[in-house]
Order: sequence, then structure tokens, then C-alpha cells
Amino acid sequence: MVKLASARDFRTYGPGLTKNRLEYINAGLYLIASILLLSGLTAQLSSQPRLGLLLIIAALAFILLVNLHDLFAHLAGIDFQLHLMTFDLQLAFVEFAVPLLQMLGTLLAFLGVLFLFIQEEKGYGYFKLEKNALNMLIAGSVFWVIGSIHNSCQIYEKADGHVQILQQCVCIPFFMGSLSFMLSAILNYQEKSKTIHHDIHLLGSTWIWLGIFGSLMFLTGGFTNLIKVFKMQQMNGIRLEKLRGGAHERLVSSREGRVPLIIERQTISHEPQETKITLPVPTPTPYKDILIGSANS
Repeated sequence: MVKLASARDFRTYGPGLTKNRLEYINAGLYLIASILLLSGLTAQLSSQPRLGLLLIIAALAFILLVNLHDLFAHLAGIDFQLHLMTFDLQLAFVEFAVPLLQMLGTLLAFLGVLFLFIQEEKGYGYFKLEKNALNMLIAGSVFWVIGSIHNSCQIYEKADGHVQILQQCVCIPFFMGSLSFMLSAILNYQEKSKTIHHDIHLLGSTWIWLGIFGSLMFLTGGFTNLIKVFKMQQMNGIRLEKLRGGAHERLVSSREGRVPLIIERQTISHEPQETKITLPVPTPTPYKDILIGSANS
């Protein structure tokens, strides 16, 4: 459930000048999703558990959309040339793997909660969905934890200390929240798998309280991430230098190689022109003029 928002110069959120605005929207949607998730888990303790499930489903749908947009933005930065990942480990393990892992984890969690909602609506004829729902909650949270670990591998050659602090303030809450959801899913599975429980009662108090703590961590990380995006937009990448020799530099080199005429014209225009000095050519004197000149003398 990590909202990846790295500050690489080549990251593309949209065409032209709208990319900054779309990145703000992306970070804001994740913050809204964290609030919905916290509200849905809190509603499980009230008399409206069905409403809580709907809020959780809506929150997971928003998070899935945000990570899908992150993955698209990262791939657009390299023109969707996946073979360039072999030259850039950070691109492969962070900017590609993190959104993909979070999408898989969110999708599994979404289906798990959806199965519980379907069983609640249809009655007790859907007993076989219980075990699948519990397993999906565990698998989804495991993907979240792995993605959180990958997200902490963002490395830059030069980075301001303030940027590094913001980065850690984003990664640590997301990791703690993902770990909390994984523990809650495992403990809930051990608690509920011994007896037969149906519909919404599969989500025990342990899962709810640990989930509330995890959603608070996600909310903290999402708010810090919004501040980080704002700071990075204000700095305009001045205090951050990406790793050299990676996929993006190879892509730029290949782009430059596809326009040799422009480079050739620029080279010719900047070359100093040679200065040609024309010496006067002596005109041959006719023989008659020589004789006249010698006679006068």
C-alpha cells in the first residue's frame, strides 16, 4: 500500500505543464483513500459494519488506481522500453516493482473484502468464500510489506538532508502500516480458522484494531508524502541528482542518435569559418612598354 512518489527528473505524470498538477492529485487521492480506510475500519466497531466494508472497498479501489497511475508514469519515463531496466536496478526494483507489488496486494485485499461483503449480502450460502477471503487478506498484506521494503531502496547520488528526512518519514510509516496489516491478517486467520464464522464476523477485533493502527500509519505517510511532493515541486530538482549511467541516460543518448541532421547543423553553425586571404596577382608587362621605358631613360 505504498504510494511511491520519487523525485526523479524523468518521471512523467502527464503531458506538458499538467504533470505537476496531476502529481498533486495523485498524492491527494492516496490521502483521501487513507481517510476512507480508517473510517471503514472504525465503522466495524459501530452498528454499521456493512457501511464500513463499503468504505474499505472504496479506499482500496482508490489505492489501486493511484498505484496504476504510478506504474504508468514510471514506464512513460522510459518510453515503455522494458529492456532498459537491465541497465538501471533502481528503476527495476523501485519504480517498477513497487507500484506493481502494491497493485497486486491491493487487488487481493479488495477481492477479500468484496467476498466478505458478497457473503454478507447473499446470506450463508457462500461458505466457501470465507477461507479464500482470509487467505487473500494475508497474501495482500504480504505484498504490501515487500513493496514497502522495495520502496526504501531509493538512492540518489546527491540529495539534500531535508529531502532524505522527508523520504524516510514517508517510507517508515508505510512499512509499519503494511506490517501491522500483515500481522492482523495472520492473527485473524489463526483465530477464525478453528471455528466456523460467517460473513462480517470473520473480521475479528484483533484485525480491526491492528488495521486501525495500520491505517493511521498510512494516513501519516500519505500526509508526509503530500508535503514531500510539494517540496520537490518547489525545489524543481535542484537539490537532488539522480543516479548516472542508468536507463534514462541511455534513452536520451538513443534519442540524440536518431536526429543526426540537427546535431550536424548545430555543429556546422558553431564551427568558425576559415578566413581566406587573396594575394594580388602581378600583371605581366608587355615587351613593347619595356622598350619604350628603356629608350626614355
